[in-house]
Amino acid sequence: MSLLECKHVNYSYHTMSGETHALSDVSFQVNDGEFTVIVGPSGCGKSTLLSLICSLNEPESGSILLNGRPVNAHTDFHIGYMPQKDQLFEWRNVYGNITLGLEIQHRLTRENLEFTEKLMREYGLWDFRHVKPSQLSGGMRQRAALIRTLVLRPSLLLLDEPFSALDYQTRLTVSDDIYRIIKREHKTAILVTHDLAEAVSMADTVIVLSSRPATVVAKVPIHFSIEERTPMKSRNAPEFKEYFNAIWKELNAYVPET
Repeated sequence: MSLLECKHVNYSYHTMSGETHALSDVSFQVNDGEFTVIVGPSGCGKSTLLSLICSLNEPESGSILLNGRPVNAHTDFHIGYMPQKDQLFEWRNVYGNITLGLEIQHRLTRENLEFTEKLMREYGLWDFRHVKPSQLSGGMRQRAALIRTLVLRPSLLLLDEPFSALDYQTRLTVSDDIYRIIKREHKTAILVTHDLAEAVSMADTVIVLSSRPATVVAKVPIHFSIEERTPMKSRNAPEFKEYFNAIWKELNAYVPET
């Protein structure tokens, strides 16, 4: 069943120096429970697309629907957003950071706090609830940022290059962590990344965007012949190289020559 639908979305940035056409006739669907990854050339409009999905901006034309309704018509916090930086506040401890969204939304109910404790215990953060974010590793900080988003019980998670600030080894470990948590909690997610290997290893579907103004040039379903899939196991699957090369070919067909 389709949870999110983008239909013929167009968007431009307007400044004193002129207009920059960012997105052109972008259309795709994301099914309930699906992990979708969006890739495209640098500066093509991937993050712009996420900002439209979470209604920080509105399309100039076209529509974006969540559960059949325009995203800007939802007032019950159905979309969670995880940015490139974890945005943890040093003046609050880990527990205070994770419950910040609930506090802002006046939702510090017993049920929500019990759910928060459950997630923190399950994913190894409960024993660190009283420490400051600076005392956590980069991977644990990202885990805390994800749990902060999950306690709000969103229908859809938007992940804007959340591993980009991590070193390569930590990035591999954290992508496994985040993938497992999202799948175990039965969440629908859209990840934006520049890393093709990361895209192939995590995605149920990879959406390939062209250079700006971005449009959808390919949708690649990903299926691996492995049991209990994880991003790390996917990288060693026999199909991995074939998917990687196919997406690389699509990307390079729409990168302008310099």
